[in-house]
Amino acid sequence: MATKKDYYELLGVTKSSTAEEIKKAYRKLAMKFHPDKNPGDAAAEESFKEVSEAYEVLSDPNKKAKYDRFGHEGMKSSFGPGGFDFNRDFTHASDLQDILSGLFGGGGGGVFDDFFGGGGGGSRRSTNGGQRGNDLRFDLEIDLEEAIFGSKREITLPIGAQCGTCSGSGVTPGSKKETCKHCGGAGQITSGGGFFQMRQTCPVCQGEGMMNSNPCSDCNGSGRVKKKKHLTLSIPKGVESGSRLRLSGKGESGIRGGSAGDLYVVLHIKEHSVFHREANDLLCEFPVSFALCALGGSIEIPTIDGKATLKIPAGSKNGKTFRLRGKGVPRLGGYGQGDLHIRIIPEIPGKLTSKQKKLLKDWLDSETNSNYPEKRAFEKNKDVFYEKKAAILKDK
Repeated sequence: MATKKDYYELLGVTKSSTAEEIKKAYRKLAMKFHPDKNPGDAAAEESFKEVSEAYEVLSDPNKKAKYDRFGHEGMKSSFGPGGFDFNRDFTHASDLQDILSGLFGGGGGGVFDDFFGGGGGGSRRSTNGGQRGNDLRFDLEIDLEEAIFGSKREITLPIGAQCGTCSGSGVTPGSKKETCKHCGGAGQITSGGGFFQMRQTCPVCQGEGMMNSNPCSDCNGSGRVKKKKHLTLSIPKGVESGSRLRLSGKGESGIRGGSAGDLYVVLHIKEHSVFHREANDLLCEFPVSFALCALGGSIEIPTIDGKATLKIPAGSKNGKTFRLRGKGVPRLGGYGQGDLHIRIIPEIPGKLTSKQKKLLKDWLDSETNSNYPEKRAFEKNKDVFYEKKAAILKDK
């Protein structure tokens, strides 16, 4: 029995190589030795199996640790009888997708999905030839009030619905489809040989297995026509901008008996004139008179539950923020709600009367530095700055 080759030597890497370096090395060698790139070359096929076995071990931390400690003996329990079998033991289909796309063009879907039984997204075919309708997206702008309290909205959008003339078959009533001669009705064609064969959607019939020689004139053979659809949408409390609401089966209609796709409504919340939202909290910048900030008093503020009274302490500064717990946006799902933050912003009065001007003039004449501690601190720091500047310039 031939001596098995060292996995690190096979891939041209070392024990200290990163996972990305190991993957890159495997990708290069797998593309080089892939059987479909070397038809009839038994040596290339064997090399492909060897590098795949090496990658299966070195890309798995547990298998790699066991191999580093016990060598090939440690791998006997990791594979089935007879050692590594590509079709049974290779577990990195997602990594192989990269290689297949490089060999056959395209990426994700097509060849790869057909081979591994994948498929996803909008337009999927069932085994009876039916095709699932596409998923659709609809962007909806809502008010902040709707996000806070929840609401119902009526939306209208054009959706591909089943054609009533041909019942979604795409064929003129009274006519029939013919078997595709390119694939013999299978909907797929097979390429490659040896142990590694690739199945690909038939490019002529697009996987349907049938050809339509007499397409329906109303839908041009697609089996669908555009119709306006009216839907009622329930918006739950607490949604945010970017929230997606999924309406199962409300997307594009399927054809040939396929199921309908889903509709995804993406919500966008408008800017509000009173409140600014941050997660589940609300912020309100409330303009107040400078006299109220100085003397203190009460103001009437808006909350989601109605008006409330807020006491402003004397000497409150610009930007002082008051927190009202539980007065914010309800959390999605009904588990509590955020807070409301009221930030006071003193407003300089305008359009003064003669009496008001006189009162302010009397105030200016009576004020002292003790009324403005922050101004005194600023003046002091300003004087220190000039003193240090003078000292520096003197030493030059």
